[in-house]
Amino acid sequence: MPGELFRIHVDLRPTTAPYTEMEKRVVVPEILDHLPADDPEAVRSRRDLRRINVLMGNEKWICETALGFKDAVARGIVEIGAGDGHLTARLARLFPSSAVTAYDLAPRPPRLIERVTWKQGDLFNVPPPQTGGVLVANLFLHHFEGQSLRDLGKWCEGFEVLIFNEPDRASFPHFLGGLLHPFINRVTRHDMHVSIRAGFSQGELLDLLRLNTENRLFRETSTWRGSRRAVAWRI
Repeated sequence: MPGELFRIHVDLRPTTAPYTEMEKRVVVPEILDHLPADDPEAVRSRRDLRRINVLMGNEKWICETALGFKDAVARGIVEIGAGDGHLTARLARLFPSSAVTAYDLAPRPPRLIERVTWKQGDLFNVPPPQTGGVLVANLFLHHFEGQSLRDLGKWCEGFEVLIFNEPDRASFPHFLGGLLHPFINRVTRHDMHVSIRAGFSQGELLDLLRLNTENRLFRETSTWRGSRRAVAWRI
């Protein structure tokens, strides 16, 4: 293998109905995406998410996967939906000779490693690099559906390698998430289950992005911890 903030209403009442396998994606707003970056609940939720990423092994998997494409990495790494910049910083430290760029609606995190280029703004209003090495998205693509996902697929086409980690849309991740409820705040509790319902089943992500399959190979897996992982690379 070689934005703007807007006011939303979200129901924060606990979900008591049993979780079952979901046939269709349901995409609704997540609270964290619409809280100011310095809101105390947002700060706590981002801390929760870092711990959840560790438990799920998401960032570890992304970094290990990128190590398998060293030629592409040398041409630069881009993360979309970079959030608090934790994964971006990890990639920058792992690949000190590669240019690393992050895109997000949020402002640049104050303690982000200096050599990372941070681009704030709506990704749909920013032209992608004409060519690129590795594009990474961690728990980002599930926020979108329909034409927005197809537009993101077009945005990705110029990159040699695509590494995506998203929620697996299944019942067992809901159960595992429920076990975490006593240890996470109400924003994370709500957004976790919203994310799973908006996640992807086998073959769905790459199909919805409408990626060009003529010159790429694909690999997709899922984990018992609730991650749906896809890698696409040029041949």
